Amino acid sequence: MRVQSKKQVKVKNTLIGGPMPLICLPMVAGDRDDLLTQARELILLKPDLLEWRIDGYEKVCNIQDCVKALEDLQEIIDPIPMIFTCRIECEGGLQPISEQERLDLILGAMETGLIDIVDIELCSGKEFIDSVVKAGRASDTRVILSCHDFKKTPPRDFILDKLTEAKEMGADIAKLAAMPNEYKDVLSLMEATLAARGRVDIPLVTMSMGEKGVVSRISGGVFGSDITFAVGKNVSAPGQIPIKDLRQAMSVLY
Repeated sequence: MRVQSKKQVKVKNTLIGGPMPLICLPMVAGDRDDLLTQARELILLKPDLLEWRIDGYEKVCNIQDCVKALEDLQEIIDPIPMIFTCRIECEGGLQPISEQERLDLILGAMETGLIDIVDIELCSGKEFIDSVVKAGRASDTRVILSCHDFKKTPPRDFILDKLTEAKEMGADIAKLAAMPNEYKDVLSLMEATLAARGRVDIPLVTMSMGEKGVVSRISGGVFGSDITFAVGKNVSAPGQIPIKDLRQAMSVLY
């Protein structure tokens, strides 16, 4: 049993916000060969979702190269839905990319129809977010609006406000990740997630990072989080655990 989203998001044959929280595996690769090798390995682990952290890609500013990589990638991973993420540097991005380059890349990827979900940060600003949300509606790409704090866990009301803001800004899915400095911070985030389920009707993704936050990656779904991230090959955030271990732990709860 768990607290479900009032609204679900269906991507291909995958339901986000349904009776089971989903497991996503990140792909972090410097070049196309490594990316495709990772994809072939990760699909064998049967994740619910895959995420391409394209901010780790050496040719991230070469849209033509990125589109070719997307075409090759989809041939391997389809029908597993993919989250396309070009993380901003101040929220954990792997290299500096200008705002215009990020926007051009994201809009270009959405136009191809090759991505299912795009993740951008709430701190990107209204004009940037509006452009992506509008393109998402036109291309049938779902939009995650996210917020990350790698130093601390914000107060409960801040978490609630950010998840609500994401919905109001046009998100299909709202996401917040924070670093706990004490174990009570993990409890605070999960309690805020549970409270948000009564205020925000779209799917939520919340997690506490680092070693202290591992329990949130296992049990977050009980409190209303709809996606958790595991390790297939590479870690994309602190505290992720191998998918085999995560599945085993989650099987007890769900």
